[in-house]
Amino acid sequence: MIDATYVLAGAFTGFVVGLTGVGGGALMTPILLIIFGVSPTTAIATDLWFAAITKTVGAGVHHKNGNIDWQVAKRLWLGSLPIAMLVVLLVSFGAKVEKLDWLTRAIGVVVLITAVGLIAAPKLVAFARGWRVARPERFKAVQPALTVISGGVLGLCVALTSVGAGALGGVLLLYLYPLRMTPHRLVATDIVHAIPLAVVAGLGYLFAGMVDRWMLVSLLAGSIPAVLFGGALGAKVSGRLIQISLAAVLLVAAVKVIA
Repeated sequence: MIDATYVLAGAFTGFVVGLTGVGGGALMTPILLIIFGVSPTTAIATDLWFAAITKTVGAGVHHKNGNIDWQVAKRLWLGSLPIAMLVVLLVSFGAKVEKLDWLTRAIGVVVLITAVGLIAAPKLVAFARGWRVARPERFKAVQPALTVISGGVLGLCVALTSVGAGALGGVLLLYLYPLRMTPHRLVATDIVHAIPLAVVAGLGYLFAGMVDRWMLVSLLAGSIPAVLFGGALGAKVSGRLIQISLAAVLLVAAVKVIA
C-alpha cells in the first residue's frame, strides 16, 4: 500500500529534480538509507526506477522550452549506456551485489564528491572557460572524447550506486562545456541523459527482484506533481543559491552515510 512518508520523500526529491536536474540518486538514495533504513541494494534498485520515471516527467517541461542539447546527451550516452549494460548483465547473471559491503560507503563517497563539485563549480567553470578561450581548437578537439569518457564514469557510478547521473553529471558538463551550458540547458540535458541510463541500469535489478514496487509507487505519487512544479519554478530561482543549498544537504547526507 501507499506510504505517506515515502510520498513526502518523493515530493521533496521530485521538486529538487525539477528545479536543478539533481537529486534522483544523490538525494533519494541517502534518504532511503538514512531515514527509512532500506538495504543498499533495494535503495539503489528502487531509486533507479524512481529517477527514470520522475525525470521523464520533468524532461517534458524542458523539451517544450527547447533547452535540451541533444548532441551532448548523445555523447554522454555513448559512454554511459555500454558500461551500465555491462553491470546489468553481471547483476542479471547472479552477481552477488547484495553482499558487497562497500556499497553503502560507495554511495556516500559519490555523494560527497558531488557536493564538493557543486561548491567548487564556479572555479571549475572559470578554469575551463580560460582553457576554452585560450586554446579553442585544442579544447574542442578533445571535448567529444572527454564527454564520452565522462559518460562512462557516470554509467559506472549510476549502475553501482544509483548516484551521479544528475549531480556529478552536472558538474562534469559545467567543466566540459563552460560557454555552451547555460543553467537551463544544463538542467535539461542532465535530466534527459539520466533517463535511459537509469532504465538500463535498473533492468538488472528489476530482473533480480530487488525493486520494492510499493515503495516505488509511493515515491512517484509525491514526485510526479512536485517535479512539474520544480521545473516551472526553476527559471525564477538563482542557480548558484540552489547549488550551495543542495551542496550543504548532500554534505550532511554523505557524512551520515559514510559514518
